[in-house]
Amino acid sequence: MIYETLQILKEQLDKFLTDEGLGKIVVLENIALWESGSTDATKVDDKVVLTLLKMEEETTLRNIPNFKIKDGKTEYKNAPVHLNLYLLISANCDTYDKSLRSISKVIQFFQGQKIFTSANTIYNRTNVAFDVLDYFKFVLELFTPSFEILNNIWATLGGRQLPAVIYRIQLIKLERDKKLSASSVITQIGGELNDKQ
Repeated sequence: MIYETLQILKEQLDKFLTDEGLGKIVVLENIALWESGSTDATKVDDKVVLTLLKMEEETTLRNIPNFKIKDGKTEYKNAPVHLNLYLLISANCDTYDKSLRSISKVIQFFQGQKIFTSANTIYNRTNVAFDVLDYFKFVLELFTPSFEILNNIWATLGGRQLPAVIYRIQLIKLERDKKLSASSVITQIGGELNDKQ
């Protein structure tokens, strides 16, 4: 679901920036390639680059019981993992003013649509990765790190800073369809209660 989420956001953002006259410039890539000196560095030239920075578990949802009743049996599973993703969107355009315009348009786009669901989002359903995707919902919110954290992020990514913005994508749900156990549904309670004095 991580790749699918980022790919859906890439498609949505690419369509918006194309409609705004900036062209098809969005790529899902590691911005650390920018100054790596490798041949792959050209993948991020003159592009708006989406890079996954960090994943964290949403611990508040960790201990929710996970079971369902199916065909008269109770099926127990491990609880799904709920993740928050931190997405760095960098503008590595050929001119600084185009980079600034691109980042401004990115912020405009996510200000206009913060919630993405399978009902309100049109995406490329022919992509093989989306075969098992029937329902999704995720929410984006702007994340503003301190100057120190921002400096550490860019130092980790290998160099100079680009015009960029960070978004936190809330509640990506990952779950493996593996049953731990099954038992009959409890429909009545038996036994006697005696009043003891």
